[in-house]
Amino acid sequence: MRTAAVLNEYDAPLSVTEVESVTPGANGIVVETDACGICRSDWHAWKGHWPSVPTDDHILGHEPAGTVTAVGDDVENFAVGDDVGIPFNIACGHCSSCWSGDSHLCSDGLSLGFTGDLPGAFASEFAIPNADFNAVHLPDGMTAVEMAGLGCRFATAFHGLAHKADVHAGDWLAVHGCGGIGLSAVNVGAALGANVVAVDLNEDALDLAEQVGATATVTAGDTDVPKAVQDVTNGGANVSVDALGIAETCRNSIDSLAQQGQHVQVGMTTDDEAGEISLPVDEMVGSELEFVGVKGMPPSRYPELFNMIAGDKLTPADLVTNEVALDDVSDRLASMDDYGTLGMEVVTEF
Repeated sequence: MRTAAVLNEYDAPLSVTEVESVTPGANGIVVETDACGICRSDWHAWKGHWPSVPTDDHILGHEPAGTVTAVGDDVENFAVGDDVGIPFNIACGHCSSCWSGDSHLCSDGLSLGFTGDLPGAFASEFAIPNADFNAVHLPDGMTAVEMAGLGCRFATAFHGLAHKADVHAGDWLAVHGCGGIGLSAVNVGAALGANVVAVDLNEDALDLAEQVGATATVTAGDTDVPKAVQDVTNGGANVSVDALGIAETCRNSIDSLAQQGQHVQVGMTTDDEAGEISLPVDEMVGSELEFVGVKGMPPSRYPELFNMIAGDKLTPADLVTNEVALDDVSDRLASMDDYGTLGMEVVTEF
């Protein structure tokens, strides 16, 4: 048996209970969970914003790190006792997206904790298929908490800014929303040499943004955010990130751009938007603005991230502000209703 926080009803406390143990498939591994991040994507699923997430004893949690406890017969690159991290996009390893290096967009892929076929890691152990393709070894010196802090948030921000957007040294980068993924984008942008403007309602979040690399901050609320960003950047940001996913931050991000700027969308929408946000299309055409969507990062590119962490260019550990127990997950998810979290929170007691 293993302990897990189980989802049986949207927007209701998870049930922390004993569930059946898992065994590895021929190409899979079982991992004892040492740490698992609590992400706003978990909140979206818990709230019922994504009805495809099941509620029949389902287990959320998609930012895990831990120790391999069982290995399938066909696994070549992992052994019992290995310390591993698991990117949340679990790929088949055989389709055209996987072969082209875009395994995070695998047409036959699964999302850890978000599909019934792949229960997540808010549990004392979990199983991963096709481990040779999907799991990553933790570098020497990296803790499970640090890897959980990378989770989907830091990895997505890194992929968006280092691979998808054209961020250059000296550019202005605006980040709208300084939750976990927004703060990650601040840290990544600063490491890439950009001047970063962090935008949020929460002064504590803005203080943390400054600690991890923000050049300037804008307190939202009654402020005309696009004008404030335009003033700070002397004409607009070269790249702007919506790290929240509500209509206001998406529109503010686009309106903050200079001509030929790039808007990067990493925040997912809530029930209010239901996946649809009105955009100033004519202005985007007239100013040659780009809209760039970002979803996770393929495991094959994690060494880039690890190397920058090892060189102290990136500091995800600085964003982990709270370690909690599995019994606390429901409370921590509920606190996200009113943005009542700061930085990244990680489960370390199972």
